Amino acid sequence: MSEDNFNIDQYLEELKPLINVDCGTFTPEGVSQIADIMTEKYKGLGWQVSRHHFDEKVGPGLLATNKPESEVYDIMLVGHMDTVFPEGTIAEWSLTTDETNAYGPGVADMKSGLLNIFKAINLLPEDVADRLSIAVCMNPDEEIGSIYSGEWLKGIAKKSRCVLVAEAARADGSLVKARKGLAAYKVEFKGKAAHAGNEPEKGISSITEMAHWITTLNRETNFETGTTLNFGVVKGGTAANVVPDYASTDLDIRFWNNDDYTRLEQIIANLQENPSLPGIEITLTREAHKPAFTPNEGSEKLMALIEKSGEDMGINITWQAVGGGSDANLTGALGIPTVDGLGPIGGAMHSRNEFLVLNSIGPRLQLLRNVMINIAETTR
Repeated sequence: MSEDNFNIDQYLEELKPLINVDCGTFTPEGVSQIADIMTEKYKGLGWQVSRHHFDEKVGPGLLATNKPESEVYDIMLVGHMDTVFPEGTIAEWSLTTDETNAYGPGVADMKSGLLNIFKAINLLPEDVADRLSIAVCMNPDEEIGSIYSGEWLKGIAKKSRCVLVAEAARADGSLVKARKGLAAYKVEFKGKAAHAGNEPEKGISSITEMAHWITTLNRETNFETGTTLNFGVVKGGTAANVVPDYASTDLDIRFWNNDDYTRLEQIIANLQENPSLPGIEITLTREAHKPAFTPNEGSEKLMALIEKSGEDMGINITWQAVGGGSDANLTGALGIPTVDGLGPIGGAMHSRNEFLVLNSIGPRLQLLRNVMINIAETTR
């Protein structure tokens, strides 16, 4: 395949049904529609496709493989089928294009990555496809931290020699070599209401306890090490003259060092077990967690192979370490050689400005294909 014979119009026609579906994480019917489309595509290659159900709140996961009997996969390719956009989005905003970009919900994050994985596999030389054992994992809940599918993904990664994640390349074309770890918490405080003028001593202020958490934990932010804590949402109280009996906050934690997060877990547990106000009740719910992943020796070898694949095509491969998480965190933290950002170039993810760079699609598709060919050469 070359850029000259890549048909962008045909590609966009294949991309459209993947975009023009409401398939936010908590719209399982829409995610199931995406799963149906991808199942048909891989079965058309003669691959075995199995559907995995995790929870009624989310859609299914798909495992497509050319070697269902394999105990080890040479390559695990990962892409997610969900978006961050709520039901009803497509009625207002669907796939559009101009001279340089395509726009739409999930166009870069990561429906184009899903399609590029399929098309790159479809373009593999027959002898290469026969030689490789490939697993393609498509999950339904990456946008909420893969809390339902994470163990499934890690189980397949443990059977794989390397993992290629086709999230979008950065806006400057860089691939992703490392991602921060993340944890998300909801913290709820239950106190006791009282009249703030007549009997304030009979109340227990949930907001005061929440403020203690915020001031205590904000001191743990360290921009030099990259460990950051952010209380992004706070709620509480009913009126100025009422001691508040309920408050809640959403806490986001990011980190490069997994040991830093272990230390923060201990601090948070201590705050819950030893509140500053007697009688307060604190409910702590961890809603998402992904460990940090950074390159190991195996990942560095994989990065070198990708750089050589790009060099042979005239593409200068550059790398970034980024703060946002992906499923690469799960596999990379296991020590499995993992590289991310192998989809087309895109940007403004999670916003109404999300875009996909049209002239990047063909070259990045070819790059992914060539990387798999070069991996096959190393398995001989």
